[in-house]
Amino acid sequence: MKILVTGGLGFIGSHTVVELQNEGFEVIIIDNCSNSSVKVLDGITKVSGNKPAFEQFDLREKNKVQDFFKRHDDIEGVIHFAASKAVGESVEKPLLYYENNISTLVYILQQLKEKSSSNFIFSSSCTVYGQADELPITENAPVKVAESPYGNTKQIGEEIIKDTCKVTPNLKAISLRYFNPIGAHPTAEIGELPIGVPQNLVPFITQTAIGLREELSVFGDDYPTSDGTCIRDYIHVVDLAKAHVVALQRLLQHKNTSNYEVFNVGTGKGSTVLEVIRSFEKVSKQKLNYKIVGRREGDVIAAYADTTKANKELGWKALSSLDDSLSSAWEWEQKVSRQK
Repeated sequence: MKILVTGGLGFIGSHTVVELQNEGFEVIIIDNCSNSSVKVLDGITKVSGNKPAFEQFDLREKNKVQDFFKRHDDIEGVIHFAASKAVGESVEKPLLYYENNISTLVYILQQLKEKSSSNFIFSSSCTVYGQADELPITENAPVKVAESPYGNTKQIGEEIIKDTCKVTPNLKAISLRYFNPIGAHPTAEIGELPIGVPQNLVPFITQTAIGLREELSVFGDDYPTSDGTCIRDYIHVVDLAKAHVVALQRLLQHKNTSNYEVFNVGTGKGSTVLEVIRSFEKVSKQKLNYKIVGRREGDVIAAYADTTKANKELGWKALSSLDDSLSSAWEWEQKVSRQK
C-alpha cells in the first residue's frame, strides 16, 4: 500500500516514514528541502533498512502537484507535514506562511477530491486553541483567535479540510493537533536538524550545550506558572510518529466515526521551560548557559493535552518521559556535531 508523506525529510516526517515502513507501507516522500536535507534519506534507510522513494519539488508549484498525482494514481493515503512551522518567524513573515501552508494544502486536496477513495492525515497544532480557558485541553475546547500567523494557518487548514470533507464523501481525513514534539530516534540516525538558528526550545538547548550557541534565551519568567516560565506538553517524536500510523490505519480500516475527525497528540503533562532545562542538565550532565529575557510575541502561558480521546479511540498513548526525550535529543546533537 503506497503512502505519500509530504515534508517527509523533516523532523516529524522522517520519523513517521520509518514507522510507516516498520508497518509494511510503501512510502514516497515529497520535500523541497527548504528546512531539511537529502541526507536524511540515508538516516531513514539505516533505521528501517528500506530506502523510500523521494521526489524533490515545491508543493507551491501546482502543475508539479498535478503531474505527481497523475504519475502516482495508486496512492492510498497522504500524510501532509510540508509547512513552515515557527511561531516567531510567522509573526515576522506572515505572507510566507499563508502561501506555504495554505496553497499547498489546497493543491493536494484538489487532487485527492478526484480519487475514488482518499485518506488524509493533516499535521495540525495545539496552537489552534490559543490561550485555552481550561487545562488540560480537550478536542472540544474552542478554537480561538490565533496568537500567530502560524497558528492561523493551522486553523484555516482545518477549516479547509472540514469543508472539503463535507462535500466529498470519498475523502476521509484526520487532523492531529500536536503539542510540542522533541527528541530523536533511539538509533540517533535521524533527529531534529534545524537550518540556521533553531526556532524551538530543545534544539536551542542542545546546540547551546554543544557550543554552537553562546546562550539560551528564556522568554519571560513573569507568567502565572510555578516558576514564571511558559508551560508546554513535550512529546517524544517517535510517540508522535506512531500516532500518525495509527490514525492512518483507522481510516484505511474504516474505523472512523465521521469523514473528518480531530485528535490531540501529547503526553497529557505540562512542563515549564525551566523544568525542561533542569531535566536536560540531569540527563546530559551539562550545565546550560541561559538567561531570562522579555516575553516573545505569540506565546501562550500554558498548553498541555487531554489525551483521553486519542488513548481510547486510537488506542494510542505516549510512552516516553521528558528525560527519555531529552536524552535522545542530546545523543543526536552529539552525533551531528561529530559528523561536522
